[in-house]
Amino acid sequence: MVQANHSWDGETDLLVIGAGAAGMTAALVAALEGLQAILCEKSDMVGGTTATSAGTVWIPGTRQGRLTGKPDTPEGARTYLAAMLGEHATDQRLDMYLKAGPIVLDYLEQKTSVRFAAPPVHPDYKDLPGAAIAGRALGAVPFDGRELGDDFARIRPPRREFMVLGGMMVGKADIPPLLAPFRDWSSFRHAAGLLTRYALDRVNYRRGTRLIMGNALVARLFDSIRRANVTLRFETGLSELISDRGAIVGAVLSSPNGQLAIRAHKGVVLATGGIGWSRELRERLFPHAARRYSLAPSSNTGDGILAGERIGAGLERGLDSPALWMPSSVMRQTDGRLSVFPHILLDRAKPGLLAVNRSGRRFVNEANSYHDFVAAMLASNAAATPAFLICDRTFIRDFGIGLVHPGTRSLTSYLQAGYLLEGQTIEELAQQIGTDADQLASTVKRYNRYAEAGIDEEFGRGTSELNRFNGDPDNKPNPCLRRIGPGPYYAVAVWPSDLASSAGLRTDARARVMSHDDRIIPGLYAVGNDSSSIFRGMYPGPGTMIGPAVVFAWCAAIDSAGTFTEYLK
Repeated sequence: MVQANHSWDGETDLLVIGAGAAGMTAALVAALEGLQAILCEKSDMVGGTTATSAGTVWIPGTRQGRLTGKPDTPEGARTYLAAMLGEHATDQRLDMYLKAGPIVLDYLEQKTSVRFAAPPVHPDYKDLPGAAIAGRALGAVPFDGRELGDDFARIRPPRREFMVLGGMMVGKADIPPLLAPFRDWSSFRHAAGLLTRYALDRVNYRRGTRLIMGNALVARLFDSIRRANVTLRFETGLSELISDRGAIVGAVLSSPNGQLAIRAHKGVVLATGGIGWSRELRERLFPHAARRYSLAPSSNTGDGILAGERIGAGLERGLDSPALWMPSSVMRQTDGRLSVFPHILLDRAKPGLLAVNRSGRRFVNEANSYHDFVAAMLASNAAATPAFLICDRTFIRDFGIGLVHPGTRSLTSYLQAGYLLEGQTIEELAQQIGTDADQLASTVKRYNRYAEAGIDEEFGRGTSELNRFNGDPDNKPNPCLRRIGPGPYYAVAVWPSDLASSAGLRTDARARVMSHDDRIIPGLYAVGNDSSSIFRGMYPGPGTMIGPAVVFAWCAAIDSAGTFTEYLK
């Protein structure tokens, strides 16, 4: 902590540190509410973790969600959250979130380029009272990156593993037409349109300009902050917060021109991305098995949380989980680059795949959410780290597995890299993955019996809306179960990785940071992954990190502008 007894290099009303979805929203709304805002980003691109995500927000009871024809209410969401969180469902931040969420989406749609739409089906992740199958999860409307001109290069690209042909973004709906373009006229027209657009893009751009998912949300926010004349400083990160008689009045920033002290008359917003790659925080908060891999950008190193702790901010304890988890497979590419592939939904829920731990036993419903999958890995400790996804050659043909795309004919490079393990028999595969052959054979035999009956007697795979949504609807009687075999058989190792952190600084319902002894720290806000999760490390549904990030960033901005009661009476 630095005391405010020196000269300032600049000043503003609101200083926002971190240009992910949360930080950009805070700076944008502050400008729209009449404040001068400076937005600082440690790297040379905007977007943070949001840019590589699906870009979904989970916000119940919205006008946009009602357009699906499956109306949802905050009361229904409250029932769902009460069933999931129990006594913690009384958190005042949850009340604020459910009340403000619909207001925020309409505010952004009316005043900015940000647009959301709800798909007809996108189920909640828990099979609990009050769960919804649509209307709560909304995705950013696609955006044409060409509208940004030269600034398109400032949008953090998606993970390479999720782009095709070296730079084309594809969504779930794009995959079937691209895999079978001659199936019908609609498929051909869709695939041809994507490929033609991408070919034209590559004449002038390093990657495709058709932006979807998280890239679309980031681009829409970036487009909006440019129009609102927010001052954006790249390669400028947080060093220390500056305090004056207990209040935060600015920050010391590291920049290409050296250290800068910026005074902030209305406050400082921490939006630096949470725990990320901070070794100190990972060792302090994460279980040992989950410290190795992160899906956060390398520039996310816990700066906001650590700076907050140094001035007396409280770190939330006792959460269900310190992070939201993702099973990821890892492959060293021929150029030396390490590919970390998040197994979101394209393979785990499909019929004909099972997951085992090192003992050769199943330990989870493979079609459950990625967070719940890894939580089950961690619950069984070292016996499930890594876990192995097991399938046969037909499964890879139909669905792919991890980095291996559907229809891949030659598996040689994946086998040589050690990414895929192969056995002509289950016993040979057991030897490859280092487990007991009899136990693995018994596990596969039971799984195949469940597949024939269509009922998973151990884990209930295929019984929830989420399972069925991500399975194969053409597979009967259970969209998530199909016999494995005959060989050859394949396995891919998956490791726990963090998608986003849940542990963070304690905040109130206006995103104001709280001290260890429950006092509001004047002038300091924390949003996104820098603040503790309102869901306490549980994962209600798609977008339950970005949703609160956007909503509480809005709350922070209107509180700093003094207009809170105008919108929330």
